[in-house]
Amino acid sequence: MKLLITGGLGFIGSNFIRYVLDKYPDYKIINLDKMTYAGNPENLQDIEKDPHYRFVKGCITNKDLVNEILSSEKPDAIVHFAAESHVDRSILGAEDFIQTNVIGTRVMLDAAKEHKTERFIYISTDEVYGDIPVEAQKSKEDDAFRPNSPYSVSKAAGDMLARAYFRTHHLPTIVTRSSNNYGPYQYPEKMMPLFITNLLENKKVPLYGDGLNVRDWLYVMDNCEAIDVVLHRGKDGEAYNIGGDNEKTNREITGFILNALGKDESYIEYVKDRPGHDRRYALDSSKIKKLGWQPKHDFNSAMAKKIDWYKNNADWWKRIKSGEYLNYYNRQYNK
Repeated sequence: MKLLITGGLGFIGSNFIRYVLDKYPDYKIINLDKMTYAGNPENLQDIEKDPHYRFVKGCITNKDLVNEILSSEKPDAIVHFAAESHVDRSILGAEDFIQTNVIGTRVMLDAAKEHKTERFIYISTDEVYGDIPVEAQKSKEDDAFRPNSPYSVSKAAGDMLARAYFRTHHLPTIVTRSSNNYGPYQYPEKMMPLFITNLLENKKVPLYGDGLNVRDWLYVMDNCEAIDVVLHRGKDGEAYNIGGDNEKTNREITGFILNALGKDESYIEYVKDRPGHDRRYALDSSKIKKLGWQPKHDFNSAMAKKIDWYKNNADWWKRIKSGEYLNYYNRQYNK
């Protein structure tokens, strides 16, 4: 099988590429990535020479490039990770989010339709459902969308475009909506890696508001396995929630990391809450579980594994936080 992966230098995309090459040694992967600040080539530096892997630098909004790749490579399926994904950045400015997450998705769908791609997997998010009360049940796939940030609105738009192309053009699309992922290679602007790396540098951690916002946490390799299940066994036109069954407040996450790194609560710096900060996300994953998928990683042991990874890969995240890793871009890809 030949896969076109968009955004494969990002956190989840790079982990998925490793997962596929490990599980399916005969598969071939084309990785299309624009290499924005969060698309770190060091994430896959050790597999750059793999004969089953090819990297293409480019933007998903580039119609000519996308069509050229589909025409020449003829992938069996597209797994569309590429997205601007940080809520705080979307609040500061929504333009990049609309361009990449909406326009870019439309370009990818049009190209897949033109070239009759056999399967198109759109990677969405639990944030499209919006805020749900603490006492409410978990979000289901047919629940209404109520996104509340420019980021989640842009992802909801791409999500619905995928649905529309299935219904209108009979393009075989499938949507996955996962909860908050955590694991190795996560860019240190997100909460967990930011807090871990700050504490490793003996710095305080900025906790929004009262810290009682609730998220469902999913280990990234469990998400990769779920996407694999959907890719091979999912039903065209359907959406699948992928949750970790690990609802935690941000305060609980902070406490876990503090304890693991031998720090006390004096390292918490409570900061003004994010505008429009959703209180709770939670997913009902019963639909994908009927396909045989279950999250395998225990939260405590997976978190310990994640923290150890950041301890053991300080060079990776220090280059990111200092900006040094951008020099690698220029040396390798901007000659």
